[in-house]
Amino acid sequence: MTPTPPKHFLSGWAMKLTILRMVLIPLFIFTYYCHPHSWGQWLSLGVYTIACLSDFFDGWLARHLKEESAFGAFLDPVADKLMVAAVLIVLVQQNPEIWLMLCALIVIGREIWISALREWMSGIGHRGVVAVAKIGKWKTTVQMFSMGFLIFREPWLGLPIWRIGQVLILIASVLTILSMWQYTAAAYRYFREAMTPASSETNV
Repeated sequence: MTPTPPKHFLSGWAMKLTILRMVLIPLFIFTYYCHPHSWGQWLSLGVYTIACLSDFFDGWLARHLKEESAFGAFLDPVADKLMVAAVLIVLVQQNPEIWLMLCALIVIGREIWISALREWMSGIGHRGVVAVAKIGKWKTTVQMFSMGFLIFREPWLGLPIWRIGQVLILIASVLTILSMWQYTAAAYRYFREAMTPASSETNV
């Protein structure tokens, strides 16, 4: 009987969607600068929307098609963070306003901090302590919509698109700080509880 060959680590629809999201990053930047105040808006928003949809469906497909893998779990958040950073950097470059720069620093800084914290906790075998929380999901949702509005930026059907994006990115920044505090506090509580028995035994 011929043994079944092992699957390639890049195989599967979920992994393809994750890789697609990374490929879309330079395409988004290109379309954004093509014609900023005309059809380029629609193209860049379309590319960004496809990237957001791929973020949802790659996880869904991985679970339902049983394509979950360690490499996929690593690559998915990397693709998310690269897309977020690319969009925010482009927005700040095109709109060099202090409030937007601060929001971008908060969002990108939080991603770096939480990634490092999760890597640390994973290294000691307790990644679950800083698992994704509900506030993190709310942050991601608001952040996703805010960047979509800021990418399009021009009024549409009488709606102040840029202003709506401003409000949403400010809300996302507040949720970003709260989620960072929640994850950090969870890690701190774990270490404090882990050290308490050792301290008690030492005192005895």
